[in-house]
Amino acid sequence: MAEEDGFLGAGPAPIADYALIGDCITAALVSRAGAIDWLCWPRFDSPACFAALLGTPHNGTWRIAPDDPAPRIRRRYLDGSVVLETVFETAEGEVALTDFMPVGNHLSAVVRLLEGRRGRVDMRMALALRFDYGATVPWMTRLPEGDGRLAIAGPDMTVLRTPVPLESEGFTTSAHFTVHEGQTIPFVLAHGPSHLKPPKPIDARAALAETLRFWTRWSRRGSYRGRHHEAVQRSLITLKALTYHPTGGIVAAPTTSLPEQLGGERNWDYRFCWLRDATLTLLAFMHAGYFEEAQAWRDWLHRAVAGRPDQIQIMYGLGGERHLREWEADWLPGYRGARPVRVGNAAHAQLQLDVYGEVMDALHHARQGGLAAPPASWDLQRSLIEHLEQIWQDPDEGIWETRGGRQKFTLSRVMAWVAFDRAITSAENFGLSAPLDQWRRLRREMHETICREGVDAERNCFTQSFGSKALDASTLLIPLVNFLPPDDPRVLATVAAVERGLMADGFVLRYDTRTGSDGLPAGEGAFLACSFWLADNYALQGRQREAEALFERLLALRNDVGLLAEEYDPRQGCMVGNFPQAFSHVALIGTALALHDGGPIGTRAAS
Repeated sequence: MAEEDGFLGAGPAPIADYALIGDCITAALVSRAGAIDWLCWPRFDSPACFAALLGTPHNGTWRIAPDDPAPRIRRRYLDGSVVLETVFETAEGEVALTDFMPVGNHLSAVVRLLEGRRGRVDMRMALALRFDYGATVPWMTRLPEGDGRLAIAGPDMTVLRTPVPLESEGFTTSAHFTVHEGQTIPFVLAHGPSHLKPPKPIDARAALAETLRFWTRWSRRGSYRGRHHEAVQRSLITLKALTYHPTGGIVAAPTTSLPEQLGGERNWDYRFCWLRDATLTLLAFMHAGYFEEAQAWRDWLHRAVAGRPDQIQIMYGLGGERHLREWEADWLPGYRGARPVRVGNAAHAQLQLDVYGEVMDALHHARQGGLAAPPASWDLQRSLIEHLEQIWQDPDEGIWETRGGRQKFTLSRVMAWVAFDRAITSAENFGLSAPLDQWRRLRREMHETICREGVDAERNCFTQSFGSKALDASTLLIPLVNFLPPDDPRVLATVAAVERGLMADGFVLRYDTRTGSDGLPAGEGAFLACSFWLADNYALQGRQREAEALFERLLALRNDVGLLAEEYDPRQGCMVGNFPQAFSHVALIGTALALHDGGPIGTRAAS
């Protein structure tokens, strides 16, 4: 492999250098240099994957690029899709690399098509397959047909097919070849169970045409035609690509352990579905006209939380799985030295009271939007409310999943209030059976308690937890969920306190990590969703110019193909955290609507 090391690269690219391709089953990340450095098979959360994004090329990567060490590069998504075109230009010619995952196959594949557009370009291909998060080198053999390689390790099999002659050296499969003008060369890497026959060959050109038709038709179904159409459409496409089609679940991100602090310990596995995303995701799809996706997400949500109300979790697997054991892949050096590399997420066992509000809010909006509901839906909601009535004052781990012990987080109680408020509103609007007098009394008691215990008397602003002086950007959600109007003095004071105490280079931090209250070492980037929430508050307060300016700064953080990570490090000037992040894109859609379409989507649940 040593001969290929320089071509493969010495380590992962900056997070913003990656683009997403996917088939609504799983996804891959492609760098500007033509390297696929992260790919999970057969679905988002599987271990049969490349792992170079978490370490070095020795943990797996697949690069196709010119021999020229410094080609001119430009790239784009085609026709409202996640089909990626990367154009390499050298002194001798120009070649386009089209990367995509065909839709509609029961087995996932990655297709890479090289098209000669001008002159001739000498190219190289290097494939280092590693399974089990980079730990397992598969056994490589030639295909009987002679046009590719078969790789097997345990339950997994991949097949690489291409007309280009392949060479094997060490643990890398490589090729050196020339692409001439007018010539098209396919590379197809397909996955399948190792106990079955190899996946059948794919017609690469036909698969490209069908995949483009699928994404183009889907994009055209959208009804949003606002001022920021391009940014909103790309965010919606990203949410669709992060959807696991068989169940309707939407992963928070397709990656694990991309650090919130470069070189630090804040590294988490985000390849799961969080309830905290429920309402805004549902509303984003509905307001853009994607009611099928909204229905599928609502159905996933309903199935995931079904059962005893005291067993509700903050997050689930793609099919609603509950056991998401966290462990560390200690053989991986981590993205640019950020360790540990975590698989699974221990936060699934935390108590976070805000999820009750998210679930009730989402189901209320689904009912308001006319989405079909199972007959037992209201019975399930009532059982959740009855359980929440007993626990809403208990300490919890909060929206940020802190690991420093439970507290009485202010937003947790606000969202518990939201749960009762939406339940009351649903019962009133749809004639559903409920002990309304009891619920109304409790809603009033909750509101009074939060406004008494969650407000710092000296500054008149909401704080992170009851009796605390610490600030928390999650309190920016208070007017967005209609707990208080945006011009309430306590809301105005909270926005002002966040501006003074949680801003970094014009963007918003979640909270001050230097206090150690979250049980982790200090330091992380600005949380992009929080920055969008501040823009929403500006819009609600009539500070339109400031809202627009902040929104434009946030849009400028997107990479060249319109994607956002979870956070932005203003000191390093780079994206950090898992990528691309659904929560960031949902927040972007919400702010676009806030600025030009009648208010943030979260505020449309007024009681």
